[in-house]
Amino acid sequence: MKVIIFDSSTIINFTMNGLLDVFRELRRNFQGKFIIPRSVKYETIDRPLNIKQFELGALSIQRLLEEKVIELPEAVQVKDEEIIIRTRELLKRANKVFLARNEFMHIIDEGEASCLALSQILSERGIRNVIAVDERTTRMLGEVPENLRKLFEKKFHTEVKMFKQEMPGLENIKFIRSSELVYVAWKKGLVKMKSSKVLDALLYATKFKGSSISHEEIEEIKHL
Repeated sequence: MKVIIFDSSTIINFTMNGLLDVFRELRRNFQGKFIIPRSVKYETIDRPLNIKQFELGALSIQRLLEEKVIELPEAVQVKDEEIIIRTRELLKRANKVFLARNEFMHIIDEGEASCLALSQILSERGIRNVIAVDERTTRMLGEVPENLRKLFEKKFHTEVKMFKQEMPGLENIKFIRSSELVYVAWKKGLVKMKSSKVLDALLYATKFKGSSISHEEIEEIKHL
């Protein structure tokens, strides 16, 4: 069993770029499950269904759930109660890692924390998994927290202290962005458009809809 856990940011990126057919093809070619925690379902379906501006996108994502392109954690035998308990622990710790101007910085919300919680639970059960998240903060918190501290200092023009003892044990979690996912789709021939500019267009489309990828990284991917 392999699992990709999707945060709201990545699903919304595919939706806004009109790439849900590509998303479906990725799922068909993946030997595993696409899973969203219930808090991500709330952020991408339940709440936006009541906001006219986002209703159409929410309906499109709801269709993915109905088709079982994406599924809830019960599909991998994880109870919501387990995720809720772990999510609370992660939120409590993660939002006390960085201190600026004598206040702890709120850096992740419930949606991202529930993805991290599910990843930890699956890893403990020996199930390989990766989190699809476009937002930079969550990924850097797991991969290079010291770089995240420096980034905050540069952004807010103030000293930022990091309390390593509060780190919520994210160092073994693996992350992927919508940009890498569209590259995989292109590489596997899952994208119907045929043009020498398709890969460039796909990568920049994900960047401009929220994927934290640099121009330099895009050029590197194009030359893989």
